[in-house]
Amino acid sequence: MSQIFNISPIDGRYAKKTQILSPYFSEYALIKFRVITEIKWLLFLAEKKIINENISETEKDKINLIAESFCKADALRVKEIENETKHDVKAVEYFLREKLNSLNLSKLNPFVHIMLTSEDTNSISYALILSGALEDVYFKNINNLVSMLGELSKKYSNTAILGHTHGQPATPTTVGKEFKVFEYRINNILNTLKQIKVCAKCSGAVGNYNCHIIAYPNIDWINLSKEFVESLNIQYNPITTQIESHDVLCLILSHIKLINNIVKDLNSDMWLYISRGYFYEKLKTGEVGSSVMPHKVNPINHENSMANTELSNGLIDALVNNLQVSRMQRDLSDSSKLRNLGVIFAHSIISISETLVGLNKLEVNQALISEELENNYVVLSEAVQTVLRKNGIENAYELLKGLSRGKELSKQQLNDFVKSLNIPESDKAILTALTPNTYIGLAKEIAES
Repeated sequence: MSQIFNISPIDGRYAKKTQILSPYFSEYALIKFRVITEIKWLLFLAEKKIINENISETEKDKINLIAESFCKADALRVKEIENETKHDVKAVEYFLREKLNSLNLSKLNPFVHIMLTSEDTNSISYALILSGALEDVYFKNINNLVSMLGELSKKYSNTAILGHTHGQPATPTTVGKEFKVFEYRINNILNTLKQIKVCAKCSGAVGNYNCHIIAYPNIDWINLSKEFVESLNIQYNPITTQIESHDVLCLILSHIKLINNIVKDLNSDMWLYISRGYFYEKLKTGEVGSSVMPHKVNPINHENSMANTELSNGLIDALVNNLQVSRMQRDLSDSSKLRNLGVIFAHSIISISETLVGLNKLEVNQALISEELENNYVVLSEAVQTVLRKNGIENAYELLKGLSRGKELSKQQLNDFVKSLNIPESDKAILTALTPNTYIGLAKEIAES
């Protein structure tokens, strides 16, 4: 019931679809990943013998347990401290000092957050968040859609359907081949997206390792920082200001936008196919399509999906158009924007989910599409004029244009025309045997490829 008081539908109406993102994009998650980052940095420095306090294996286990056992109470304690400090990352530092004190490890307090600027902590934390959300949530969800499109491609690979170009009857295709187009398009972008590694920096207040060199002049800080970040399976950006430039983040978001657009295009086509009666939606007892029109069965899932791709893309545009711009060595304009990464992912996940639900409801209206094909022999004019061209007949296109453009054309009329042509009987036999239902080229093979 508490969800009905949420301002955002992401955490209210659509909470069941978006709660899988909470471990990555909630306030709790951001605090937790900051704690993890700070602890890993502390232990990394200890492992490299840079800090001058020995840490036993037992003590390491206790320190790691701070992150492993991080809970709601810990996050709330960080928020309490933040109310005093008015600085979210500094609050994490003070929280860790409290934890170390409770473990009788106060000797390590001076080294918590040493040589880190808050943006080092944030950069690594967001990189961990983003890579985790992509791998554990986004890729799994979009792969589910790709798999369904692949299944539909094979299921309907040989189900002929009238093509439409410019909204007009055109060369036939198959339902399966049209699904295959969207599977292929999404996979193309998805495979590129999967190759992009999230970036982070760890180079101090303005990216020059200034305090590092003063405190520890004999350390190769560029390579050591790179080793630390890459140990977290994140790509290191060695040349930055105080903040990581967000160029790669914008590249990732741009790829998600491209996939969103393909999903939107898919749902737009499905909406049109449903409106023409090519598909019908399975009825479910108790569901209502209109408050006043009892007959309605609406393509609401496809409409919802399109709306959510637009919302996701709108936020992506806002971030991509601004995240790469930061005045001088640092301003805070990216901070609030980055907190909306979860909103971007949420709308995209809702869109994918709604698409899957919508596709699962559909059945092909075989009777209607067969009837429409049978009533559109005019689309075979392409085949006839191509055979005429093959036989060297001049003005083949113009002959068929005069016969068919803007006109209805019956099977009998077309066959009579073919029989009157001066072409080999074998070609006449092929053309008179041809129907719109069989004029599908290699659509079946493409759909099953």
